[in-house]
Amino acid sequence: MQTNKPLVLVTGKNGQLGRELADLAPLYADQFTFAFFGRDELDISSEQQLTKVFDELKPAFVVNCGAYTAVDKAESEQDKALAINAEGVGIMAKLSKEHHAKFIHISTDYVFNGQGTKPYEADDETDPVNYYGATKLAGEKLALQNNDESIIIRTSWVYSQYGNNFVKTMIRLMKERPEIRVVCDQVGSPTYAKDLAEAILNIIAGNNAIKGGIYHFSNAGVISWFDFAVAIKELKQLNSTVSPIPTTAFPTPAKRPAYSVMSKDKIVADFGIALKDWKTSLQECLEKL
Repeated sequence: MQTNKPLVLVTGKNGQLGRELADLAPLYADQFTFAFFGRDELDISSEQQLTKVFDELKPAFVVNCGAYTAVDKAESEQDKALAINAEGVGIMAKLSKEHHAKFIHISTDYVFNGQGTKPYEADDETDPVNYYGATKLAGEKLALQNNDESIIIRTSWVYSQYGNNFVKTMIRLMKERPEIRVVCDQVGSPTYAKDLAEAILNIIAGNNAIKGGIYHFSNAGVISWFDFAVAIKELKQLNSTVSPIPTTAFPTPAKRPAYSVMSKDKIVADFGIALKDWKTSLQECLEKL
């Protein structure tokens, strides 16, 4: 690919974040070229495949949106989750360093145990309560070990017009059923994938000299899953009754953190990222659906 513009390599092109990045990429066409890869084209746990892509494309930036995200399934598919969420991340970080590319990796609030009472800072103690969270934490560690300038962005409760997510599931269930029951004792902050995509592109387009580290990003505001469902119902003007239930009434193979609120002060200060209110972003997404 012959071009004088820096190339941005994006993995996980078929996921929510990957697709939102692809939608926004044309806005940055005068600054960058983009190469998007899905799991069919690039196995991010394969050092051989990754090395070949890096050698051919010589990226200036690498954004890893690829991940094993089936939280409950990760409990039984541990090897697969670890290969994608940890080992592959370590390889990408190493190759990024060798090619002098800035590596941006997306992680999760699930690296925390959810027993906090105030928003988690980037350097707070980690303690995942499920295997998915453990693999994502292992990926963060390998990224920084292999490339100390890696930028890790932890996010939470991601949704968009694409893929499977809470928002789309709620709309479907509310149309199908007169009543739905939603967990009310897990709190956090939703993230509209388009807003996260914009933040990533702002970081890339901004100051390339900024050092790496761990950052948090989500929309502004703190709600429960129940609050989220009620807002979806009201904005979509659906008739289903939404009833609150405790986590104990909805057992899942993987444990979920009860408190997933993260402080975004660092990403705002270092990169000048503006945070949108969760409800404003939810409305924007619902208009696209």
